[in-house]
Amino acid sequence: MSDTGIDQNTARSGSFRSGAATHAGAANRLNEDAFVNRPDLGLWAVADGAGGHESGEVASAEVAGLLQTIDAGLSAAEMLLEVRSRLEAAHARLHAEASRHGDGAMVATTVVVLLARDDHFACLWAGDSRAYLLRDHTLTKITRDHSLVQALVESGTISEAEAIGHPQANVITRAVGADSDVLELEKRTGQLMAGDRLLLCSDGLSKTLPEERLAELLSGDDATGAARLVMAALTAQATDNITAVTIDFSAGDGPAVMEAKAAGAPASTSPEAAPQSSPSTD
Repeated sequence: MSDTGIDQNTARSGSFRSGAATHAGAANRLNEDAFVNRPDLGLWAVADGAGGHESGEVASAEVAGLLQTIDAGLSAAEMLLEVRSRLEAAHARLHAEASRHGDGAMVATTVVVLLARDDHFACLWAGDSRAYLLRDHTLTKITRDHSLVQALVESGTISEAEAIGHPQANVITRAVGADSDVLELEKRTGQLMAGDRLLLCSDGLSKTLPEERLAELLSGDDATGAARLVMAALTAQATDNITAVTIDFSAGDGPAVMEAKAAGAPASTSPEAAPQSSPSTD
């Protein structure tokens, strides 16, 4: 942990360099966020716990722990299935934990997961933790919030401007461990280009800093982007937990290519071996 109280780490593997940083926020509350930073697996995640004191920390740690321990060597398709399976297992475990706490208890967490192999990515999420793509200094939001306020915006009940600072901004409609028996994950896939930078974050960051500021901070050409984002949110007096994971992609030898070279065979880039290259949801 740095002198600023920001817990951070950086890692690099093949074509991916990534950094992660988290802080409890200016209110000195318990940090119920968790992250996964595994470029060696092509796997990154942010989880933002909910459910009251300590329950949220349990939920986010459960998700991060299950994702963190996925075995290396899986194909892209196998990795995607394994991530889904582990998130579903976490959903069931958190349901069981909530039932032990009595009626009305909730032990849940949002999650946003990014998987990348070669120059393709897949993003899975539930809740309002977000993923962004910075390309040629233009920031694009990959995810769509699963929240009451987002539903109101999409129905035309309120405007995007009215959504900012809305009193029900923290009400989410999907989460790992939420009331639904079946975990609903949304998915989007796409293709990466050299120089792309991706951001995963909890809402403590995205609701504190406007997207113009996020783009400005992400554009810095160094490996401290995640910590820089968290520090900016702290400077803006963010009271919620703040977590950021940044992922830089450079064309070259990604994990699959390196594995194939080590085995003396060309890496497969077929649809079966990589996430779909066109956006989709399920």
